[in-house]
Amino acid sequence: MPEAARRDRVFLVVVDDSQERHIALRYACLRAKHGGGRVALLRVIEAEGTVEWAGVGAMLQEERREEAEKLLSALAAEVQEITGGLPILLIREGDPRDALLSLLEEDPRLSILILASASNGSGPGPLITALTGRYAPRLRVPMTIVPGNLDDKELDRVT
Repeated sequence: MPEAARRDRVFLVVVDDSQERHIALRYACLRAKHGGGRVALLRVIEAEGTVEWAGVGAMLQEERREEAEKLLSALAAEVQEITGGLPILLIREGDPRDALLSLLEEDPRLSILILASASNGSGPGPLITALTGRYAPRLRVPMTIVPGNLDDKELDRVT
């Protein structure tokens, strides 16, 4: 693979609240470090349900955005420590699946989607289920599914 193509690869990690997020993030960082490329982090803020007063809804949404920015900043430091480079930070609002698919359709920088499966044996997780089923035709990049039960040593070995 030409060096320019290796540098241009962007590994996208969905920053959700699952335990497996750490696995997907570390895998993406190690792939970027060993094989060239960057990491992108996506945090989706789900829309607030019906709120009686518009001002309250706007305030709650702003709080969620600030929390997302803090989380992404903390994870960006982790990415930089592993890869030596800064990640691309992305925040979207709405349904996580729809926001992810829209981002993949709109952003040509994104090369590979990295997700980790659930480690508790409860199935792959709702996002993986949707993207390998009904919504698979909308994916425009390869998707890597990392087993959610890998430890750091095993991740180092496979990357």
